[in-house]
Amino acid sequence: MTEIIGVRFKKVGKIYYFDPVGQEIPMGKRVIVETARGIECGETVIPNREVEDGLISQPLKKLIRIATEEDLEVLRTNERLEKEAFAVCEQKIRKHELAMKLVAVEYTFDHSKILFYFSADGRVDFRDLVKDLASVFRTRIELRQIGVRDAAKMVGGLGICGCPLCCSTFLDDFQPVSINMAKDQGLSLNPTKISGTCGRLMCCLKYENEVYQELIKTSPTTDSLVDTPKGKGTVLDVSLLKGCCRVRLQNNPDSPEVFPCEDCKVLRRGKGGQNQNLGEKIDKKALNKLKD
Repeated sequence: MTEIIGVRFKKVGKIYYFDPVGQEIPMGKRVIVETARGIECGETVIPNREVEDGLISQPLKKLIRIATEEDLEVLRTNERLEKEAFAVCEQKIRKHELAMKLVAVEYTFDHSKILFYFSADGRVDFRDLVKDLASVFRTRIELRQIGVRDAAKMVGGLGICGCPLCCSTFLDDFQPVSINMAKDQGLSLNPTKISGTCGRLMCCLKYENEVYQELIKTSPTTDSLVDTPKGKGTVLDVSLLKGCCRVRLQNNPDSPEVFPCEDCKVLRRGKGGQNQNLGEKIDKKALNKLKD
C-alpha cells in the first residue's frame, strides 16, 4: 500500500496523485508540487489515503510544500498576467492574419512557460506568431490547439437548460455521445435541440442512456404487432419512462388505447425506432457535423 494525496490543477480537471511525504494534507488545501510541466500549485481534492501499489504509477512525485501566502500571491499575479497576455496574443493573431480563435492563456507557476490555447477549423501555421510572442514575453511559448468541447469546458457558460455547462462544473472527462442515444430517448433529431453550446451533441444524452437501453429490451417498438388484453393491435408509440404504449386495436382501429408494456405480447416486432418525430425533416449533414 502507498499513501497518496489527489491534486487537481484546474477547477474541473484530471486528478493527479502525489506522495505527501508524511504530512497530513486536508481536502481543499493548496499545495506546491512538481509536475511534468514544472513546479505547479494545485488544490487537494483527495486527502491522505492508502491505495494499492498497482493502482498508481510509480515512482510518485513528492509534495514540495503546502502553499504559503507568498505562493498564493504568485497565483493572483499570474491571473493578472494571463489577462494581459491574452490581449497581447489576440493583437498578434490579428497582425499575422491567422484563422484561429484564442480561448485561454495559462502561466506555469514558476513562469517557465506560457501556454496559449486556441481553436481553429484546420491546421494553423503559427511559427511566426510563436517567435513574436517569445520576443515579447522572453520565456518559453507553447501554442496548443484544442477542440470545441475543450474550449467550452475552459470558457464555461450556460446550457439550454439554464444551468452552467456540465463540462465546466463537474465532468472530469468527455464521454462518447451518439445520435442513437437521442433516437432511443425519443428526442427530436433537430440539430439545434440536441446540440450543446459547443455545437456538438449534448453530454447529458449519455446520463440516462443505460436506463433507456434496459427499458427498450422489455418494450415493444413502434409498428409492432402485439396481443393485448383487448385483442391484437399495432403499436403507435411507446412511452419508455411510463412503461406503456399506445395501440391501435384491430377490432377498434378508430380509438387507440394505452396499455402497460408488460401486458403487450409482441407477435411481430416492428421496424420503427423509439423516436416519435419521424415526420420531422431531418438535416443529415447537420447531424453528421455534431459527431465531428
